[in-house]
Amino acid sequence: MTKALDRPYIITWEKLPANFPLPDDPVDNLDQPLLAMALTSALNQAGRTDASMLFSTNYGVCARVNDKTVVKAPDWMYVPAITVARTEVERSYTPHLEGSVPAVVMEFLSDTEGGEYSVKPVYPYGKWFFYEQILAVPVYVLFDLANGHLEVYQRQDRHYEACEPGAEGRFWIEPLGLWLGVWQGTWMNRTGLWLRWWDPASQLLYWGAEQAEQERQRAEQERQRAEQERQRAEQERQRAEQERFAREQAQQQLIRLTARLQELGIDLENP
Repeated sequence: MTKALDRPYIITWEKLPANFPLPDDPVDNLDQPLLAMALTSALNQAGRTDASMLFSTNYGVCARVNDKTVVKAPDWMYVPAITVARTEVERSYTPHLEGSVPAVVMEFLSDTEGGEYSVKPVYPYGKWFFYEQILAVPVYVLFDLANGHLEVYQRQDRHYEACEPGAEGRFWIEPLGLWLGVWQGTWMNRTGLWLRWWDPASQLLYWGAEQAEQERQRAEQERQRAEQERQRAEQERQRAEQERFAREQAQQQLIRLTARLQELGIDLENP
């Protein structure tokens, strides 16, 4: 268990100096940016984003601890509300000073120093320690793309506690009101494992292309229903026409029969 911060840690929230060199470490592989992009794309497609929110990928979040500036760049981050203009947070983001604390931080596992599980309590601090003790991020997500293993931690009593998945193997992410799980498929010419969102009713949040395909299928189903209705109406019209024709035929036959009987001197009305 990570040791909670005590008095020696003095945390302040200051704007990052314009000349501060931001980390420029390359991502571990080309899949990581796509994973992060997919998460935000689905939220945006579902109308679950607005201008006050901040969603970022490999983007610096800052704090000043014991007079040293600390910057970490989560693979994906969700901030519920920023309180400054977008131009103020183009390079980095400082909680409390520029908006709320990130509600969800995600890391895609790597083997780099100061990695995702690191609780190193001294500068430059491990990621786990920084998110848990300095930023106090409520939800920390770890995803191993190599094997699809997903872990979700929720901050309770100043420490991260592992969350248990639901019946379908997904995790409830309270700040977003959504389920998070692993999905196999193709997007942006990449086939493999993805992190996906599901709504409270376990309906998948679609990407744009998926949404378009769903709408195309709905339109096709509606066209088929309309065609079936047209065919049923035509069948009803034909049956009605056949019944009308049959009645006319019967009436004409009756007229002919009556006329023939009259020719034979038979009066049906006065037999």
